Amino acid sequence: MKQFIQPILFLILTGVAFILNILGLMQVIPLYITLPLLFIAIYLTIYSFVHRRTYRGMR
Repeated sequence: MKQFIQPILFLILTGVAFILNILGLMQVIPLYITLPLLFIAIYLTIYSFVHRRTYRGMR
């Protein structure tokens, strides 16, 4: 169940970071705070989708 919830959580986090980045582009929030948050959120989202399909060997 954790493998199903984690990517969805990171997708929601990416959406929130994108909205914060839009506020940063409107100069409401500094961009040096919002851009790293957006990068980390996108990185974690891609990592969670790719990592769950890796072959871990025969157990």
